[in-house]
Amino acid sequence: MPKYLFVYHGGKKPESPKEIEEVMAKWGAWLGGMGAAAIDPGNPVGMSKTVSNGSVADNGGANPASGYGVISASSMDNAVTLAKGCPILEVDGTVEVAEIMEM
Repeated sequence: MPKYLFVYHGGKKPESPKEIEEVMAKWGAWLGGMGAAAIDPGNPVGMSKTVSNGSVADNGGANPASGYGVISASSMDNAVTLAKGCPILEVDGTVEVAEIMEM
């Protein structure tokens, strides 16, 4: 079955211990609902550097990543359907979905 990279952009960091608990519960329920399809539930990421030919930018680029995950799905459409349940969408974030090409 194909694998898909979910790259999370934006969103909002929870500020209080209660918010952290609520956010983690939502992510746990979403990922848990996918069962074995959540191959690598991923993690949040810190600010990135964008490396290009001859330069390095410290700002994370035009749309910096805020996290990632790896999901198994039967098709791109199925992967997109799974992404539509992501809790980051509730806090103005987005999910970029890309098929991981086996080489």
